Amino acid sequence: MSLLRVVFPFQRTPGVFVLRYRDHFASSSTIRLNKIYIMRLVIVNDYTQLSEWAAKYVRNKILKFNPGPDKYFVLGLPTGSSPLGMYRKLVEFCEMGELSFRYVKTFNMDEYVGLPRDHPESYHSYMWENFFKHIDIEPKNAHILDGNADDLDEECNNFEKMIKEAGGVHLFIGGIGDDGHIAFNEPGSSLKSRTRVKTLAKDTIVANARFFDNDISKVPTMALTVGVATVMDAQEVLILISGVKKALALRHATEDGMNHMCTVSAFQQHPHTLFLVDEDATMELRVRTVKYFKGLMDVHNKLVEDPQDPTAPPSAKRLKSVEESKTK
Repeated sequence: MSLLRVVFPFQRTPGVFVLRYRDHFASSSTIRLNKIYIMRLVIVNDYTQLSEWAAKYVRNKILKFNPGPDKYFVLGLPTGSSPLGMYRKLVEFCEMGELSFRYVKTFNMDEYVGLPRDHPESYHSYMWENFFKHIDIEPKNAHILDGNADDLDEECNNFEKMIKEAGGVHLFIGGIGDDGHIAFNEPGSSLKSRTRVKTLAKDTIVANARFFDNDISKVPTMALTVGVATVMDAQEVLILISGVKKALALRHATEDGMNHMCTVSAFQQHPHTLFLVDEDATMELRVRTVKYFKGLMDVHNKLVEDPQDPTAPPSAKRLKSVEESKTK
């Protein structure tokens, strides 16, 4: 019995591109509606705007959630060049008192195997130097895979358990490689993969050599990484894509079909995915696609309105600490 998948794209609400999937079995005349998937594509001018937009989006998500001692917001985080600007802006929000990470738990995507935690190129060092040490997050709530664990498989299994015990990830943020891989789920990775030990592809090792004095021999050849399915479990996914080098990957991820050779394409089937991209990253997209989504920017920008703006939606309110509430 063969399975044919038919896609019916339509716009259900302004600013939202919806894919309605129906499964049609050749041996049956019955057509069954399965799920409705919402995929947003937000196009900004450049990396600076991308970073600011992403930071405001994360800020508003946390504020709307209104976390507290018995209600933590759970955030999935990436490393690399794409999120750096976003992290700097989130630090600014914290310094200005607009945002707190006191009741936020984080889970990072990956870490190298065998690289000392205090090595300048470890993802532990990256996160603490660029983000964690500048905000008010409790160290115990910042979770990063341990690439030096005695039992790497057990470390990966425990990471999955910790995510589940935290109640799952509310918002998972990711960047992609030039070939469309997310985390270290490189071309050929299973779209059903979970957190695991991963041997790195030669292209990835060569690309990362720039962080190791351009000496390939210094680049780790293995890593621990969340799986595609791990990220797919999140309530919402935000993908940051910047630069012309990633333009082809963006096209595969949004305009072509889902394919394990471009693992980020799996998020076409996530219930709530938002691709945040800059102008350079759209170079391989159809003109019609770009014009359509650019025409929706007034709608998309409502997602990042300042919570203090009197015209902002009621859901975007500034977070108040438990201590403030008690003094009233």
